[in-house]
Amino acid sequence: MATFPSKVNYATGDILTATNMNDVGGAINLLDGAQFAAGKNKIINGDFTINQRAFTSSTISGTYGFDRWKQANTGGTVTYSAQTFTAGAAPVAGYEGTNFARIVTTGQSAAGDLGMLNQRIESVRTCAGQTVTISFWAKAASAGQKIAVEVSQIFGTTGSPSADVNTYFGQVTLTTSWARYSVTGAMPSISGKTITTSDQLALNLWVSAGTTFNSRTGSLGIQSGTFDFWGVQMEAAQTASNFQTATGTLQGELAACQRYYYVAASGNNLAVGTGANYSATNAYFTVALPVTMRINTAALVASTGTDYYAFDRNGAADTLNSLNLAYIGPNAAILYNNSEISGTAGQAGTFRTNNASASIALNAEL
Repeated sequence: MATFPSKVNYATGDILTATNMNDVGGAINLLDGAQFAAGKNKIINGDFTINQRAFTSSTISGTYGFDRWKQANTGGTVTYSAQTFTAGAAPVAGYEGTNFARIVTTGQSAAGDLGMLNQRIESVRTCAGQTVTISFWAKAASAGQKIAVEVSQIFGTTGSPSADVNTYFGQVTLTTSWARYSVTGAMPSISGKTITTSDQLALNLWVSAGTTFNSRTGSLGIQSGTFDFWGVQMEAAQTASNFQTATGTLQGELAACQRYYYVAASGNNLAVGTGANYSATNAYFTVALPVTMRINTAALVASTGTDYYAFDRNGAADTLNSLNLAYIGPNAAILYNNSEISGTAGQAGTFRTNNASASIALNAEL
């Protein structure tokens, strides 16, 4: 590790050697680099690189697109879509982003209409009682349009949790060119709150809001327009630091996303796992999990179609149309079929997809 020059008291006329200056430069670089730390950014996939669902676009409220990111909307038409940067056109020099998110709003007018990009963050304890800075790059098709930033503390989804606490952080006014914006505010304490399962934070990036939401959005108002987002960061800090993803690496970011949604296979003739006939008409298949999922009641998301899957055993393939989830543990999920299987109890084999439209995923999103 570089250190500052060992001499403490300098006098007029003293000369710093090249070694001294190199040490100073190295120490300053280390201090600047200290802004980069895994876990600093509470937003997962803030650069929209991970897209396990192969998402393109949707107008349906609650739809997840890029991993960890979903839209919420009511009224009119709100389109959430995946966009790709032209090589060399990403907004940050030295950080060649691949994708960005776009929200397009049209036809809204009612007091209860809204449009937003949203990420749920596990644990309402995150940043509680701290000063928080939220930063992101954004642009609009028309200059002067605004984004309102809000964080909701959600104390649970079961039992009798405390009521949600919504904290308005402020608005930013966009231009037609990429620029970085930041807002800073105080996250309320959770002292005295009742917390139950699936407690969380919600980062809400509002692009349109009827008068019903004035107190939550600073009277943002209804907006029709095109809004682009990239490089979203939320940190316990007084000011925005250099952007980084939650983990700082591509493989780390994928693993962080897979805690909430894991695509085991999508496409034709892809290995999924191993299996065995429990009986002549019932077979179980083991799917290994790359990470421990958030909950052990994750939902199976599997496509259905004629001969979408194949169980290769005893020198032949037994084709299946559908799958069910039996149970899930920290390291594996067990799937089964008892409607198309025809075999001999005890026979084992390998399990794979058998159609280009076949897909198997597990969903543990908040």
